[in-house]
Amino acid sequence: MTMPDSLFPSTARDAIRGLRGSRIREVSNAGLHLPDVLPFWFGESDQVTPAFIRKAAADALESGATFYTHNLGIPRLRFALADYVGRLHGPTAMENVVVTSAGVNALMLAAQLVIGPGDRTVAVTPLWPNVVEIPKILGAEVETVSLEFGEAGWALDVERLLAALTPGTRALIVNSPNNPTGWVMPADAQRVVLEHCRLHGIWVIADEVYERLYFVDGAAAPSFLDIASRDERVICVYSFSKSWLMTGWRLGWMVLPAGLTEDLGKLIEYNTSCAPSFVQEAGIVAVSEGETFVRQLVLDLRHSRDHLVAALSTVPGAEVHAPLGAMYVFFKLDQAADSLAFCKRMVREARVGLAPGSAFGDDGEGYIRWCYACRPERLDEGVMRFRRALQG
Repeated sequence: MTMPDSLFPSTARDAIRGLRGSRIREVSNAGLHLPDVLPFWFGESDQVTPAFIRKAAADALESGATFYTHNLGIPRLRFALADYVGRLHGPTAMENVVVTSAGVNALMLAAQLVIGPGDRTVAVTPLWPNVVEIPKILGAEVETVSLEFGEAGWALDVERLLAALTPGTRALIVNSPNNPTGWVMPADAQRVVLEHCRLHGIWVIADEVYERLYFVDGAAAPSFLDIASRDERVICVYSFSKSWLMTGWRLGWMVLPAGLTEDLGKLIEYNTSCAPSFVQEAGIVAVSEGETFVRQLVLDLRHSRDHLVAALSTVPGAEVHAPLGAMYVFFKLDQAADSLAFCKRMVREARVGLAPGSAFGDDGEGYIRWCYACRPERLDEGVMRFRRALQG
């Protein structure tokens, strides 16, 4: 006897159905088919991956690097990453480094390692929606602590965060430099938060993907790796996407306690098995030979940031502050009370692709994210179209 379909609907489980869809994708899907749209919605440069990295991948493919690799990554890449992290943040062993198939894959793996159903997780927002939603996929409860926007830009009330990190909290997720705001967590705040998390056994999952895109003197933004030992409850996540312009390559890594690597290897096997071997070969060259490129990229981004901030500061109804890191200006705009509707209007009327603030949580509503990882002349054209649409 066949039961009626209505008794057993073909739907995903409730936790998945309850996930927020990407409002950035919602806006971009409304404009990707338009040939003259200027895309400032995604977090990527308008420039292709550097030639020396592309050549490394091409050479690896030509030599036959098309087979499976170790779950944890090619040892040479893990050694190179350990050396790279060590130069920035102090001695790091290969055993503390694991290669992943993109930074977002590393975030998912980190959550799978330490967060389970019913676990209480705290996240600092506004925040890239993927990071907030990942614990929910696993059945965890997520509480948010919002940054505050004031005369000096975005800032964190550390006492409010500590109050939210109650005993029994399983994990803190913090992204610094932050997407979308460009906020950077100061080193003194990191020390206070880490000491509190140590006291209560709370895991720190630090999304530090933008650490090199930092516009204050220094090679990298303050990191939890600067103050944490390599065997305590701190997992830091990184990516090749931003600093080496490798968004489409899907390659990242994690720095974590060595005692977790065996179990992490099992998770990688059941998620992706391994990152592609020829992509890892390109990663070795990027991290070993790319320092000059990264430093120039930061200079170029700082110039583009200043150029865009100056232009947007003259737009009526806009409140703009220069961020300390990342590749975005997240600014308040009077006309963007419904930021999703506003960004869809900008695509239709101005052919300017922007990310709505509501994509990054309720505390992002009323704001717009503009990625400035492009040439100043493209920013000028975008601002001109933007201003014209606001006046029309």
